[in-house]
Amino acid sequence: MDVGIVGATGQVGGVMRTLLAERDFPVDTLRLFASARTAGTTVEWNGRDITIEDAATAAYSGLDVALFSAGATASRAVAPVVASQGATVIDNSSAWRMDPDVPLVVPEVNADALRSVPKGIVANPNCTTMVAMPVLDPLHREAGLEAGDNFSAPIAFNVLAHAGDWVDDDSGETAEERKLRDESRKILGIPDLAVAGTCVRVPLYTGHSLSLNARFARPIS
Repeated sequence: MDVGIVGATGQVGGVMRTLLAERDFPVDTLRLFASARTAGTTVEWNGRDITIEDAATAAYSGLDVALFSAGATASRAVAPVVASQGATVIDNSSAWRMDPDVPLVVPEVNADALRSVPKGIVANPNCTTMVAMPVLDPLHREAGLEAGDNFSAPIAFNVLAHAGDWVDDDSGETAEERKLRDESRKILGIPDLAVAGTCVRVPLYTGHSLSLNARFARPIS
């Protein structure tokens, strides 16, 4: 396949480049896109030097798949352009997750959502949501997930209980906590799922840890 990475010089874009090589993904041609600041520089990938193209002005025709990790603003502007030229866009930002015409996919949970991709764009969820889905989905199918309550309100005084910006209402939630609820409902297909999340920052090099307290409609061992 002919593959593009938009946001190729960022931290996540670098991981994408590494994984394509490590997993021996069937790449015929790899094209790398980033901001004008790094356009024209070269990056070594799998034994070849690839010139970075300006994501804002490049022509994307000929790509089969475009992996996006350039932030929500860039994704909103560029992803429809890329999709209109024939590529399937897989977007890593928050830009398209709640769009009803964009499947929000964790492959182990709802790969069947890929049967309809009307805008040519597929979204993956927030990192915290993604970790929870492969655990909650089989439990939901077995016992009927009703709520993901943990605490009655966000807690404090352990680690920094402020992950993401505060949402613009009186809920007391951060954007990360709102994403956890809304994206879980969409992926699991439970539109009224009750979720009370507390997302906190912990000073680690990498990774996420979740503590889930789930309530079900039917008994489960």
